[in-house]
Amino acid sequence: MFLDQDRKGYILRISKDDWERQVFEQKKYYTGLSRGWKLGTIIFFVRKREAGDSFIGYGIVEKIDTLSELTPEEEKYCEENGWKLALKFKYVSKFSTPYPIKNSILSNDVRKGRYLHGVALNEDQVNEILEKAKDS
Repeated sequence: MFLDQDRKGYILRISKDDWERQVFEQKKYYTGLSRGWKLGTIIFFVRKREAGDSFIGYGIVEKIDTLSELTPEEEKYCEENGWKLALKFKYVSKFSTPYPIKNSILSNDVRKGRYLHGVALNEDQVNEILEKAKDS
């Protein structure tokens, strides 16, 4: 299996082009969500595409910075957007083709759109999404 049993994954939804570029170029995602963020956790990035909300890539958390650990510019940027921390990734990968959630293991999940933001995934879900998204 891909993950240790005590780790899970999460979904973070990206709503703007600038934020998508930031994730894949700077390997950083700013958030206000409080979750059980741990080093080594897999984060799936979701964005609305033609086929609906789709997995567009993933990252593996390397570092979690609170506001006080950020540069003054980053801290101001976070405060303006209501964010409380930055997830830094040791690795990010963009899927060659977006993988629609409606075709995934989460197809029957009642949460859609913005309600997917912050959803926790168990080990089986993480492994299934990784396998299918890489094949799509």
